Amino acid sequence: MASQNRREAKREAGRRKRRHSNQVEISTGKIDNKEVMELALQAGHILLENGAEIFRVEETMDRICRHYGVQSESAFVLSNGIFMTAGSEEERYFAKVQHIPVSGTHLNKVAAVNQLSREIVEGKYTVQQAREALEQIKIMPGKRKGMQILASGVGSGAFCCLFGGNGGDSVCAFLAGLMLFVFVLYVSTPYLSKIVGNIGGGALVTVLCSLMYLAGWGQNLNYMIIGSIMPLVPGVAFTNAIRDVADGDYISGSVRMLDALLVFFCIAIGVGMGISLLGWLTGGALL
Repeated sequence: MASQNRREAKREAGRRKRRHSNQVEISTGKIDNKEVMELALQAGHILLENGAEIFRVEETMDRICRHYGVQSESAFVLSNGIFMTAGSEEERYFAKVQHIPVSGTHLNKVAAVNQLSREIVEGKYTVQQAREALEQIKIMPGKRKGMQILASGVGSGAFCCLFGGNGGDSVCAFLAGLMLFVFVLYVSTPYLSKIVGNIGGGALVTVLCSLMYLAGWGQNLNYMIIGSIMPLVPGVAFTNAIRDVADGDYISGSVRMLDALLVFFCIAIGVGMGISLLGWLTGGALL
């Protein structure tokens, strides 16, 4: 117990030392405005790249800059880019643009940056320490491929049951969901474009579910297919698009909405191709 108390005392002393160092830097003006702006820009880049909403990116960047004493910061954030400027008679001028391609969603990184920005405001990090923390967040590993495949299968089976499928239908959807994410991780993501990958994924689950239906494993083909394609549906992107439009970020919301709708159309095309192909091969047995 005594050793544990000593360790806690050392940690608290370290936190107080960091807070004091940070306060000294701000009060003596030793912080370079450019370093602060680069730090805020890096935080915004990680957030936007991993699926954060526009208002969250702008709020986090503004919070970091104002804490370190940069009052003239102004950021314009789109769904795939950040425009950031600062400068006045008292502060150094800074301007930078970063292009951020539309990519996937990694909410663990978004949550980590969000938490870091709050700890920065509490005075727990100097600029250098915050930059190092962001570098650690940037290389934070995602979920293991085996876990993603299993989650896809479980989600597919659960959605099939939710939409009205029975136990056999859910098992078929589970198996199709497993095979779908094997295709996504090992074929679609590394080798195919987004459009072709989603069309192929929709066609794959349709063919798999149809074969299991013809074999008598399931009774409701529609529920099996609907449940199996759910891992492809960009739910987070679609929700963020609606939130961006509601917050007045019409350009970013429209881009994200268009991207989500494109995925929906590709999935539908893939499902239609799969049903048409099997209907032609089986002489209309699926109908």
